[in-house]
Amino acid sequence: MRQFRWFSAGPVPAAYDLRRLGWHLLEEHRASSSEKAYALLGRPKELPLGQWLKMAGATATERKWMMMLEVSDTGERARMLRLGFGDALDFGASLEELEYRVIRLTHFAQSLPRYRYHGALQIDLLSREGFVAGRALGLHPREFALLWRLADTPGEAVSARELLSDVWRLAFRPETNSLAVHISRLRAKLRLAGIDGVIETLPDGGYCLLPQSRPFMLQTRELVLDHPLRLGEEAGLIAH
Repeated sequence: MRQFRWFSAGPVPAAYDLRRLGWHLLEEHRASSSEKAYALLGRPKELPLGQWLKMAGATATERKWMMMLEVSDTGERARMLRLGFGDALDFGASLEELEYRVIRLTHFAQSLPRYRYHGALQIDLLSREGFVAGRALGLHPREFALLWRLADTPGEAVSARELLSDVWRLAFRPETNSLAVHISRLRAKLRLAGIDGVIETLPDGGYCLLPQSRPFMLQTRELVLDHPLRLGEEAGLIAH
């Protein structure tokens, strides 16, 4: 089912109401960070300060799902795109054009990169392997899947339920300790490669891939966006 969420105040204007084309509108309480298959549409000029700051603190993964509407200034639209928002539109787009742009936005938001980098670690989706200084870790398929899933949201807690659902495709927690065993093996292989302590066990039984600096690569600084529409300068790039 094609679905979207409206993040500005008030009802969805008819000009942007994709329900007229058969889409489903998600209510705020039903939308969660773990439910990724929806675009967020809204007019940033209408956002109260608190909500704008919340959006400003969103991760790059979250920002790519956001479509900003009625941004008339070309410079502001360009900055929004450079900052990682999924799209930024001026006034006057037809509902049919909006639908096409939302479909394209969700397609690119769901696409996966071949490589992910975490400090000195390179994770290759095509070969389903991790590398440190060009040397393979020798990951078991589920060890790779665990590492890739944790690297999807580095620095954020991932519950055991989420890992069992995403990696094992289980809707329940089994009696075995298979998750803990695979995490232990993954940690051992990372340790042998010179990367120790990067996977943290949380008090509730979940796990977190701790943030790491990425050596010899370009990284973006944290972004601070001003209310209500001025985004400031685009992210600077620094080499570590």
